[in-house]
Amino acid sequence: MHRLIIFILGLILIGQHHLDAAIEGRRRRDERGSVTIENVLWAVAVLAIVAIVVAAIRTFVTNESNKIR
Repeated sequence: MHRLIIFILGLILIGQHHLDAAIEGRRRRDERGSVTIENVLWAVAVLAIVAIVVAAIRTFVTNESNKIR
């Protein structure tokens, strides 16, 4: 589970780096929409973190409930 979380966070960081580079290149030419793109990136990052937390909690609860039976 930890490897999956690390892998997903790595993908998020790589994607954010590439998008930041693309945004920076676009800012030099035109800054319209850069705030919107940044907000979308933050929203995607928050959703990814929430999904990871939910998966971790679900796994924990499932494992604990199996111990009860």
